[in-house]
Amino acid sequence: MDLPPDVPRLRAGDRFALRPWQLSDLGLVREASDDDYIPQITTIPYPYTDAAGTAFVERQWQRPVTGAGYPFVIVRTEDSGPVPVGSVGLWLRDHAQGRASVGYWVVNSARGQGAAAAALSAVTSWGLGELRIPRLELYAEPWNTASLRTAERAGFEREGLLRSWQRVGAERRDMFMYSMIRTPR
Repeated sequence: MDLPPDVPRLRAGDRFALRPWQLSDLGLVREASDDDYIPQITTIPYPYTDAAGTAFVERQWQRPVTGAGYPFVIVRTEDSGPVPVGSVGLWLRDHAQGRASVGYWVVNSARGQGAAAAALSAVTSWGLGELRIPRLELYAEPWNTASLRTAERAGFEREGLLRSWQRVGAERRDMFMYSMIRTPR
């Protein structure tokens, strides 16, 4: 299947939606930049400046064009207007091998509301279903119990511990690998 050239809009449960990044999301980038962890595991700029935030959003626009993947903004829809609360992405580095990875983050002010689980479930359904990717993987540090619960809530299964798998900040860190496999129809 040919991959779509643009980031689609997806429903993520009853309270959230996923959409492409916009320059109006600079407030979300600023809040994420202030987080102790998000800038260490993503390309969110730290320290934040408007120029760095704008460059970050513009890089997100290029990811589907270059085949790198699909970055989404998680938006809470039940407010008086949609409020961006985080991000989820489907990354295609290993797409030729029949697998892709997913990752997510939610800013501190919106944690504990189910945004990450709803977003992960929506992206997973889209990736396995419409895109027909055979295998999705995600990685989370063993101490990050909220992320581990999110992965399991979305139906991912823990496969094992990858020792010294990823650089986080200045250190190499262990990661649990989770996966979900597309079942034949």
